[in-house]
Amino acid sequence: MSITREEIRELAEFQDQGGCALSFYFQPSIPRNKAHKEETILAKDLAREALCQLESKGKPDCARGDLDRILRLTGDFRSNGVHAKAIFACAAKGFWREYDLPAQLGSTQLFVDRNFHLKPLVHLLGALPNLWVVLLDRHRARLFDLRLGELNERVDLFHPLSRRGRSDGFAGYDAGHAQRRVDEEVRQHFKNVAESLKHAQEKNLFEKWILGCSEIHWSHLEPQLHPYVVERLLGRFSADVGHVTADEVRTNAERIFTEWQRRRRHQLVQEAMNQARGNARGVTGLRRVLRSLELGEVQTLVIAENYSAEAVECAACGHLDAHLVSFCPACGRATRNVVDVAEAILPLAIHRDVELFYVKDDPEFDRVGNIAALLRYRSDQSANVRPISVLPVGRSPRVRSVAVGRSRGFAS
Repeated sequence: MSITREEIRELAEFQDQGGCALSFYFQPSIPRNKAHKEETILAKDLAREALCQLESKGKPDCARGDLDRILRLTGDFRSNGVHAKAIFACAAKGFWREYDLPAQLGSTQLFVDRNFHLKPLVHLLGALPNLWVVLLDRHRARLFDLRLGELNERVDLFHPLSRRGRSDGFAGYDAGHAQRRVDEEVRQHFKNVAESLKHAQEKNLFEKWILGCSEIHWSHLEPQLHPYVVERLLGRFSADVGHVTADEVRTNAERIFTEWQRRRRHQLVQEAMNQARGNARGVTGLRRVLRSLELGEVQTLVIAENYSAEAVECAACGHLDAHLVSFCPACGRATRNVVDVAEAILPLAIHRDVELFYVKDDPEFDRVGNIAALLRYRSDQSANVRPISVLPVGRSPRVRSVAVGRSRGFAS
């Protein structure tokens, strides 16, 4: 099964204080021999390492059952290179989730911790919108979902045009009348498609869309589209609705989407850095980003692809701190080391619906710490902001302050 945003949120909120939450990512590969044993051997090695780590912590049996089950399943994953797999399990809480993913994980990995490790998943799905592809001509419209590399047709709208008679009538009057009728039917068809897209957007059935049609059909559709729908259009490609194949639709749509992602990443990095330099709606560096995340200010988070940094986390209230202090500055309880802060911030980012982008090989971004955020607002510059207490994701009910805008222009 494919994963939904609601399921990602469920995974982000899951926590097992016993440290038995297991995350397994399976990346298929082309076998070098007919025995197909490489992946099974790798999975066994990863399971053995995980058991050794658990034994060193005095918990040798907490994930043994889940590991055995995964090893049995790995034999069935003998890959055809089409799908990767992600499994999240915790036998202590009766939790097991298994998902199909695009075969783009990079490597097979296994983690056992208090929380599920979501960075490989979020890295793969980061900033991946609910995407529609629309194919259009004068009398037909086909609507597709494009999700995790799979293209599924949702709707096929067909509007047959009126047929003209055998005669053009006196002085061609009948021909002109028939042509006007056809033109009106075509206009109504484009209007109906535009209305369908507007209603679907209002229901959040898609976040972005791509259009396949000829240039002349775009000139008829564009005036009918609502401005909000136009804003969500990523691009267009030429297509014949009746003859284009699914592979051609997918290839063109993925090309347009990849180019949009590239432009969007570059734009976000530049905007975040410029806003931070002007002490406006942007921050750079781990300490400032962590603070803004906990205050609920962050709208978009930008992280270098291989970003890694240490931090500490309060075991009681969940506060993350870039300063490696022994006691939490928020509640005074003891802290514990966090080896990978890029993993630790994901539950909070997912819980707050923060847009997340990963950036690769950007020297200018490297100079500002390889982590930045665009903000909805800045609480330290807002007069009408009051602190409220909230419950951190998956934590015990300790008090933490966040800022919530009380006047127009602020978003919580």
